[in-house]
Amino acid sequence: MGTEQDKMFARIALHNKFCSEEQLQKVLVLQKSKYPGKSVGRLLLAKRYIDERQYQKMKKAVKKLAAKKAESARAPAAVPEEVHEVEEIHEIEEVHELEEIHEIEEVHDASDHGGQDILYLGPTLNCKLPGKGLKLHEMLKFAKQVGASDLHISVGSRPFVRLHGRVTPLNMPVLTAETSARLIFDAFDEKTNRQLKEDWDVDMCVELPFGRFRTNLLKQRRGFSAVFRVINDSVSTLRELGLPDEVEKLTTFHQGLVLVTGPAGSGKSSTLAALVEVINQNRQDHIITLEDPIEFVFECKQCNVTQREIHKHTQSWGNALRAALREDPDVIMVGEMRDLDTISLAITAAETGHLVLGTLHTTNATRTVDRVLDAFPPKEQAQIRAMVSESLKGIICQQLVPRADGKGRVLAMEIVYWTPAVGNLIRDGETFKLFSVMQTGRRAGMKLMDDSLRELLERGLITDDEARFRANDRSAFS
Repeated sequence: MGTEQDKMFARIALHNKFCSEEQLQKVLVLQKSKYPGKSVGRLLLAKRYIDERQYQKMKKAVKKLAAKKAESARAPAAVPEEVHEVEEIHEIEEVHELEEIHEIEEVHDASDHGGQDILYLGPTLNCKLPGKGLKLHEMLKFAKQVGASDLHISVGSRPFVRLHGRVTPLNMPVLTAETSARLIFDAFDEKTNRQLKEDWDVDMCVELPFGRFRTNLLKQRRGFSAVFRVINDSVSTLRELGLPDEVEKLTTFHQGLVLVTGPAGSGKSSTLAALVEVINQNRQDHIITLEDPIEFVFECKQCNVTQREIHKHTQSWGNALRAALREDPDVIMVGEMRDLDTISLAITAAETGHLVLGTLHTTNATRTVDRVLDAFPPKEQAQIRAMVSESLKGIICQQLVPRADGKGRVLAMEIVYWTPAVGNLIRDGETFKLFSVMQTGRRAGMKLMDDSLRELLERGLITDDEARFRANDRSAFS
């Protein structure tokens, strides 16, 4: 790609979804072969991939970016021709925050990546890693050093990291099927490689001298790929995670059910580990954790902590839970309540004098209770409602929201604690009224997700768009 302005046009066009990568690819090929003097913006307009209004918006945004770069360099800004005064493009504001650590990559010849016609014009994360003979552990070490939560090894694309909630490609060559397979199969033992070839996916936890990583190896249409989740070296405290002090009272019960919920990557495992660590430090009990795979490793402090990994130390979640009831537990942590058998056994354990901590992939308290109840056949739901209404001690629903300054993510949460009113609504099948109970239960520490988002917004920690995107009632943020 030619000028700096062309790079800016390309970035803005993709970022605002004015055109597709395929359309931009065609324009770049056209510019290179026939119209080297034409700008990317003009060619997009000529091909009718964008309209005149979008083109003028892009020019205004390019002017703004160029001026900012010139100001930071204490040099006159390079101003594109034919600049018109039009409304600003608010969607590109977050791009400014990436300028210091990212760069725009030029299009590579097809020969650079095994003949595949692939374009990368978005921001890439610079990394100083050897290209030839690259080892997987070097990439994992880099991902941890930059504060990424995940590393993606995917055939047909560059390696990616998830940084502050956003997937960002590394400034590295595109991985061919052969390169990706070599990275993966060279890093694991013969047993793991055989399982991957036979089963086409493997869940495990990788432990290296510099850290631990929750790992999924998989086969996809282009070849073998992998995703690695970075696990923190130590268990964070509730306060470090951004949870209020009142949450600690959920660790004081000797029996009952505590649920931590949220979408994938919302920090459920970290919150669950923090709750277990509070118990480990303050009680004298036997804690059994059931995980797939084991993530945080606990050292026995005041408690005896037994950690079991599904499919490695036990055959299934159901077997592990049934066995746990005979292993003299006081606290049982269930990494994921994913099916009827697991949910039923967890409720039974909570009813029979144990404190059960578990996770679900639900987004608010009402859906969480409904998800638990709906897992059972209709004829059993009346009995289950009665059991849950007594055993449920609290629900923490959470999501991690990118910060407005681009420097990490901040926790937004919905919290409900057991009260007689909460128990009555569950028993009577009126969970839709939990919203009102949480509104009136603020003095008891309850909180709605939308209220949490509004607080973060008022403090300037998140943007309007993020708050609206993640709210249950988006009209309240319009």
